[in-house]
Amino acid sequence: MIAVNKENFEEEVLKAEGIVMVDWWGPKCERCLELMPSVEELAEKYQGQMKFCSVDTSGSRRLAISQKVLGLPAILFYKAGEKIDEISGQEIAPEDIEAKIKQHSK
Repeated sequence: MIAVNKENFEEEVLKAEGIVMVDWWGPKCERCLELMPSVEELAEKYQGQMKFCSVDTSGSRRLAISQKVLGLPAILFYKAGEKIDEISGQEIAPEDIEAKIKQHSK
């Protein structure tokens, strides 16, 4: 997974070719930290089918707000610079994330 912040978000996510999944998380979000190993496993499993990035919102609050990330954890999918799908909230399960990846992967 590529660590993304305000300096490289546009280049890595908005200007990327194909589908990009972005995991928005925070170090104080327990659910985010619980999901992280599963998200990283999914990124490995589906490598080559889409790009996987993560944003630590503790240092990127304005970026999160600009992308309308209102709660954590949040998984957003982008294509051609536009947000095309989103899954967020404390009830996210790894199976939900994998279903979205399958829905959007090549």
